[in-house]
Amino acid sequence: MNTPIQRRTLLGAAAAMAAPSANPQSAPSSSGRIRLGVSTYSYWHFRTAKYPIEKVIEEAARLGFDGVEILHRQMQDESIPYMNGLKRRAFALGLDLYMLSIHQNFVSPDKEKREKDIAHTKHCIDLAAQMGIPAIRLNSGRWGTIRSFDDLMKAKGNEPPLEGYTNDDAFKWCIDSIQQCLPHAEKSGVVMALENHWGLTTRPEGVLRIWKAVNSPWLGVNLDTGNYDGDPYPQMEMLAPHATIVQAKTYYGGGEWYTLDLDYPRIAGILRRHGFRGWVSLEMEGKEDASTAVPKSLDVLRKAFL
Repeated sequence: MNTPIQRRTLLGAAAAMAAPSANPQSAPSSSGRIRLGVSTYSYWHFRTAKYPIEKVIEEAARLGFDGVEILHRQMQDESIPYMNGLKRRAFALGLDLYMLSIHQNFVSPDKEKREKDIAHTKHCIDLAAQMGIPAIRLNSGRWGTIRSFDDLMKAKGNEPPLEGYTNDDAFKWCIDSIQQCLPHAEKSGVVMALENHWGLTTRPEGVLRIWKAVNSPWLGVNLDTGNYDGDPYPQMEMLAPHATIVQAKTYYGGGEWYTLDLDYPRIAGILRRHGFRGWVSLEMEGKEDASTAVPKSLDVLRKAFL
């Protein structure tokens, strides 16, 4: 059974219970308003030279975002001076650094490989703590039987298991691996936010299977608005009661892998009905230049959520 503590919203300046309002149709109170941030991924989609995170922080402040989500693979390095410089710059501009988005893969029959990704996750928890970031984005991982990520996107995240294994094996590996990270997350004060990000978590049922089995306030749910096979809205409805943070996709100029026409007033309504009061983090995944696409995306999110 789930415990009430699992419904906590653990992002922001402090970890606070995210209880639904008495009137589920009403917007959150001003003291618990949804905050809008931007992921550095919005400015860099892995296909070109890395876009400097410092410039994203400055642009976020200029546009009026509340904070910045850092993509781990976009960091220049992991040195203390570099990380402290990002933290100082954000503080000087009145911004929060609220999530470190990382990659790992717990879906492997090879115990040594899983242990390597467990160690990587703990290491990234330490990086987040160093930068004052209260959450990391967590992946479940995938089989890798579809080698190309582009091909995986064509298959909408659905890939067959390795020969001789089943998805039940993969869920067990993933759950066990996350459980091994829990003491480190709790000690560091960093929440792991499990995203619906293909592989085992292509369907919301997969996200919730892992989340319920782990059963810890240090594992939250990262609801991504763009990662679905089929009608996204009923699937968002399933994840929304447990959402710790939301990553909001836009696709100006056409998406890098696919394009969705998302109804953000409808999405905001779903989240409000379930009492969500956390961060909404923009991930602009279109081919249009971020200098024009990010401001347009912010306008869409403001109209929907504020």
